[in-house]
Amino acid sequence: MSRWLFKTDPETYSWENLKKSKREIWDGVANPLALKNLRSVKKGDQIFVYHTGSEKAVVGIAKALSDPYSDPADETGKLTVIDISPEKELDKPVLLSEIKSNSKLKSWDLVRLGRLSVMPASTEQWQEVLRLSQQ
Repeated sequence: MSRWLFKTDPETYSWENLKKSKREIWDGVANPLALKNLRSVKKGDQIFVYHTGSEKAVVGIAKALSDPYSDPADETGKLTVIDISPEKELDKPVLLSEIKSNSKLKSWDLVRLGRLSVMPASTEQWQEVLRLSQQ
């Protein structure tokens, strides 16, 4: 099982929306590297949901319900989507400022490639974010 971080603008689609819908098609990914990452997600993988905008925080954990598949709304056939569901809201959101100041997380793509919307999370990064969420 792999772990990931997916970014979303909470004004467009938030963690609360995902909790209400219980299942969602994760779409709208167009960046080539983000698409490459999305195509590597497998059914059962865990996903941190990260709010962009004014929040800038990891807020919850979702689960991939499907392997990637072609976006049915994309006539070009280039875009990919997956189905996800919420698993758990973090006890406390983990702010980007906390992540940037943490020596264990400073090499994470979240810090290095700020505009990337889908990225892997190593076991160490995953565990550190979970630890920070409980402080």
